[in-house]
Formats: sequence, C-alpha cells, structure tokens
Amino acid sequence: MIIKNVDLEKVCGVTSKLPENQMLEIAFAGRSNVGKSSLINTLMNRKNYARTSGQPGKTQTINFYNINEELYFVDLPGYGYAKASPELIKKWGKMIEGYLKQSKVLRLVFLLVDIRHKPNGNDKQMYDWCIHYGFNPIIIATKSDKVKRSQIAKQLRGIEEALQVVDGTPVIPFSSVTKSGKEEIMEYVDMVYQSYEEGTI
Repeated sequence: MIIKNVDLEKVCGVTSKLPENQMLEIAFAGRSNVGKSSLINTLMNRKNYARTSGQPGKTQTINFYNINEELYFVDLPGYGYAKASPELIKKWGKMIEGYLKQSKVLRLVFLLVDIRHKPNGNDKQMYDWCIHYGFNPIIIATKSDKVKRSQIAKQLRGIEEALQVVDGTPVIPFSSVTKSGKEEIMEYVDMVYQSYEEGTI
C-alpha cells in the first residue's frame, strides 16, 4: 500500500462517543514517549502529522487517521505517564480498554515497546488486554538505532520473555531515524487490509 492521502478524521476524548466506522481499523498502543507518533508519521510518509513531543503524555485522546479512504490508523493514548493524576490514568485505561472491547472493525494491534528496556507492568497489562479481547498484537521494538546491532536479538528475546508472548508472535525492531522495520510493518498492514476486504477476517 502506498499512502497518498491522510486525514485526521476524528479525535475522541474521555467523554467522546467512539465512531462506528465501516473501514478497517489498525491500532497503535504504547507507553508515553515510546515513539508512537514518530512511527505513525513514518508509516504515513509525513513528518509531523501525528503530533510528536519531547514531553511524555502528549497523546491523551484516541485519534483516527483516515488512510487513502481505505482504512484507519488508530493512535491510542500513551499510557504510563507518571505525572498524570491517578484519576486521569484510570480514565485513559478505560478509554483504551473500551475501544478494544467496542470496535467492530479493529483487526490488528501494534504494541510498541522501547527496545532499550524490558517491558514493564503497564506494557504487560496492555498486552494481556489485547489477548483478552481477541487480538494477538504484533510487537514493535522502537528506537532500534539506539542499541548496537549485536544487541538487538538479545533485547528482542527479553521483550518476548517479559510480555510472555504467544508463540510465533512477530517482534519487529524499528527506527524512525533509519526507517528500518517500516517495510515489514507495512507488509502486515497490507496483509490485514487484503484479508479484511476479502472478508476472511
């Protein structure tokens, strides 16, 4: 898929009603400051369309990006932002879980973790939520340019062990700097889109 047209079509806050879309949805989840907006921008071939920030906790809404009038990239709120109040953190959690539970056209979740660090309790909870609601998320290990190539395989194994991933789950190292991993991620997007259009998923 060549992404030509992108439109931020809907932004949902904690009190917003989720849209009842007909087109396929592909969601992106991850901790605050894991590089989620940078990944989405890279996939969309845009520099700053999805808002990036050096300040964690920027994405506090569910953002629906209409891609080519064919599918949606859904940017979920970054979780694990330490400076947020417990009440707000709870609301973000309800938003994310509510979306996973309610969407009728969500078929794929990408879960982002920082390749430099072992996933924490929030990451594990997010992974478990996905599994609970019937999704086997593809793991994207971001910021791969910040570790030595010789260390990548070891870091990926650590991520698999910490999340206790289902056997065969793809874990893709990605860098928004070098764009490595982009093609592999887009292959999964294409595969899911084709299957959705054919009505096989």
